[in-house]
Amino acid sequence: MVTTKTPRWLRDAIFYQIFPDRFAKSEKVKKPANIQDWNSPPTSHGFKGGDLVGVIENLDYLQELGITAIYFNPIFASASNHRYHTFDYYKIDPILGSEKDFDTLVQELHKRDMKIVLDGVFNHASRGFFQFNHILECGPDSPYIDWFTIKEYPLNAYQGNPNYQCWYDLPALPEFNTDNPEVKDFLFDIAKYWLEKEIDGWRLDVAFCIDDDSFWQEFRSIVKSINPDAYITGEIMWDASRWLKGDQFDAVMNYLLTFGIWGYIGGKDFDMDILGTWVDEFNTGFFEFSLEKYAENSEKLLQMYPRENVMAQLNLIDSHDTPRFLEMVGGRKDLLYLAYFFIFTYPGAPCIYYGDEIGLRGAGDPDCRRSFPWDETQWDKELLGKFKELIQLRKNHSALRAEFYKVLLAKNDLLIYQRKNTDENLLIIINRSENSHSIELTIETMNPSLVFGEELLVQTQSNQLKLKNIKPLSCSILSIE
Repeated sequence: MVTTKTPRWLRDAIFYQIFPDRFAKSEKVKKPANIQDWNSPPTSHGFKGGDLVGVIENLDYLQELGITAIYFNPIFASASNHRYHTFDYYKIDPILGSEKDFDTLVQELHKRDMKIVLDGVFNHASRGFFQFNHILECGPDSPYIDWFTIKEYPLNAYQGNPNYQCWYDLPALPEFNTDNPEVKDFLFDIAKYWLEKEIDGWRLDVAFCIDDDSFWQEFRSIVKSINPDAYITGEIMWDASRWLKGDQFDAVMNYLLTFGIWGYIGGKDFDMDILGTWVDEFNTGFFEFSLEKYAENSEKLLQMYPRENVMAQLNLIDSHDTPRFLEMVGGRKDLLYLAYFFIFTYPGAPCIYYGDEIGLRGAGDPDCRRSFPWDETQWDKELLGKFKELIQLRKNHSALRAEFYKVLLAKNDLLIYQRKNTDENLLIIINRSENSHSIELTIETMNPSLVFGEELLVQTQSNQLKLKNIKPLSCSILSIE
C-alpha cells in the first residue's frame, strides 16, 4: 500500500497560467521579422513574440495580484506558437529568449517566494524532432526507428494518411514509443535536467495517452528523488483515480470540477454553441445545469481521491484548450466572478488563466489565446480589484485552505456550504439566481458575523440560523463560531 504524500506548498498556492507567446513581450529580446502585431486577432500559426523577459518585467503585476505559482505552457524549441510540437527539449525556444533568461526568471520567481511549473509534452514530439527527422531522411536504416511506431516506408509526414503512430492522427505530432528503454531514458533525463535547474514541478500534457502505470511510477520516483516537493499534475479530464494512488501524480487538472462550474454558474446564460463539441469527448456526467447535481458532484470529487491529492488538485475555470468562460456566458463578468469565488473557497489550488482577471475574452482556439493587453485602459479594473480581494481572502482565512467541505443547502440556485478547521468555521453563500432569497438553516452558531461579501440580515434562535435578503448574483461568507 503506497502512502499518498503531496507537496505542502500546494495548500497555499495561487496559480496563474501563462501562454508564453501571448502574455508579455520585451524589447530586450530580438525577434524574427515576421511577428504579428501584438493587438491583432490571434491565428493558428502566427506568433506574437511574447517572451520570458517580458514575464520577468511584469512579475510585480503578478505579485501584486497575489500569485504564488506560475504554470507555463511549453517553452521549449518548437515550430508552433503553442509549442506542443517540440523540436528540442533541452533548449528554450529562441523567440522566447535564452537559457540565461530562463535562469533569471527562475531566480526572480524564487526571490519572491513564487513557484514555476513547466509543461511536459512527453507523449509526442514533432516532425522536426531530431530522431524523427532522422527516420524521415534515412527510412528503415535509421538507428532511431524504434523511437516511434512506424507502419511502413516512406513516411507520409505531410501528405496522405500518416503511416506512423501520431497523436489524434495529426502527422505533425509523432508519438513516442515509450516501451523503448532509450526513449524512457531520454524523457526521464529531460525531467531531471529542468528539475536540476530548479523548476518546482511538471504539468504533464495528455498524460493519459502514455497508458503505462510503470512509466509514470518511474517518472515520479525520479522527480521526487531530485526534489521531494516538486509538483506533478496530469492532464486527465475524467476520473483520475488510476493516477492518484500515491505512486504516480500528485494531482490532475480538475476539469470535472470545471465542467460542473460551467453548468451551475453558466446556467441559462451558457452558450453551448461557443463550447461546441469540446466537452462531449471528455464529459462523464459532471457537466450539469442542475444545482442539486452540481452540489452532489462537488462533494463526490472530494471522495474520489485520497485527501492529499484532493488538496493538491489544480482547479481551473478555463484554459488554453477551452473557450474562455467569460465568452461562454456572453461577457457576464458577474458570473465569471462567481465562478472564481467558488474555486477560491473550495479545496485544492485555484488557477487563474492569464487575462481572466481583467476581463479578457475569447472563443475557441486560437481566440482563447489572445495577447494580454498591457494598455490599462483596456482593463476592467473593478474586476481586477475583485480578483485581488478573492486572493487575499483565501490567504487570510486558513479554513478556505483546509480539508473540510460540506454542502448545507442546494436549492433554487442558492448554494450554501461550510468550510472549517480548528481556527475558524465559515459559511459560504452563493446565490446564482436572479432573485433574492431568505432561508433558515439548523446549525450551531453563536454571534454569526459577516466576513466577506454582500450584507445579510442574520438572526439566530435555538440553533436556527435565519438569512434574509440574500441578494441576486451575490456571494458572502459568514463566520459562524
